[in-house]
Amino acid sequence: MSADIGKRLQEVRKRRGMTQRQLASESGVSLSLIRKLEQGERADTRLETARQLAHALRVPTTNLLSEHEDEDEPEAAPGADDRWEAVRRALVAPVQADGVAEEPTVNGVQDALESALPLFSGDRFAELSVILPPLLRDADLVAESGPEGRAVRVRLSQLTGWLLTQTRQFGAADVALSRSLEESSDRLQAAATVNTQCWLLLRRGRLAEARELATRWADEVEPRISRATPAELSAWGWLLLRASAAAIRDNRSGEAEDALRYANSAAVAMGREFAPRDDFLQAFGPVTVALKRAENAMIVDKPDLVLKLSARIPTGGMRPTSNNRNRHLLDVAEAHARSRDYAKTVEVLQGIRADAPQWLPNQRYARDIFNRVIARRRTLTPEMRDLADAIGVPV
Repeated sequence: MSADIGKRLQEVRKRRGMTQRQLASESGVSLSLIRKLEQGERADTRLETARQLAHALRVPTTNLLSEHEDEDEPEAAPGADDRWEAVRRALVAPVQADGVAEEPTVNGVQDALESALPLFSGDRFAELSVILPPLLRDADLVAESGPEGRAVRVRLSQLTGWLLTQTRQFGAADVALSRSLEESSDRLQAAATVNTQCWLLLRRGRLAEARELATRWADEVEPRISRATPAELSAWGWLLLRASAAAIRDNRSGEAEDALRYANSAAVAMGREFAPRDDFLQAFGPVTVALKRAENAMIVDKPDLVLKLSARIPTGGMRPTSNNRNRHLLDVAEAHARSRDYAKTVEVLQGIRADAPQWLPNQRYARDIFNRVIARRRTLTPEMRDLADAIGVPV
């Protein structure tokens, strides 16, 4: 967040005529944390906590956040995960064909990108960190050859931006996504890139920017429902879901519900989950909307509703990707934790670990959930300690 949050919190609280103790009671945030924030002893807090405080104060969450320093999830520190350094360098390095034994071809790079798609959709970060640097350099070279080469680079930049957002390499993700959007000549692909840009803004806590960007593009790509293609409905629906996600986090529940309702109309028109083989980022339909409805319920602290909605969502046939089922299961685990069913919490986290062992350690949300379990237990079983190591809970 920002060192200014304490000052802003104090100002808004006083204007509302509330004491610190009253704010603690109405928000569910501890009195000691409110005092530390206002006295400057704590310079930051989670977006979830800021939302609780803002909700009790009846203001948008962004009223408590600095315009430029309002990150929800901090970017991975340089050097903290050297796995991505070569990818970051490849994104900004100038194109150089000198010394290349055999110049890449558009078809060759396209084939290599197609072969890499299962690695992206399967969250296989270790393999991607190895193949991406040379693939990015080859894409830069073929982009100089004309429109077909640039189209390959647009697609690779889009996927790279999604991956780097997933792994909290936010600065590099911004570079990749900006390039993809700037060079895109396809309106729907550009909308898909904007969808990921909105997600990046959400992860950084920049709620107003995310909401405005998603809403503007949703207006631009809104199709005529009666004759819209699945790709058009997917692009429009996802932008509405991003707008809803930003609004619910900013205590704009009416806007969030409106956007979710329009997204649902796109899903109903589609009639089923649309998941093109060559673009998992476009997966969209009634199940996706239901997952996001449950996510919104978790944001406003309704664990019972999350579990009720989850029981009705037919996720069994969905691929266990980070885009859909696994992210939803984190909400389910959190709902169980808030309901103090810690055994079920651990069970759900173990299931995610089995499906996505490289994805789970990148989820700060998972660490927060498991810390609830640790706080309520005197000792951890060997299996729990193993899970804590896998998630990345500090010793």
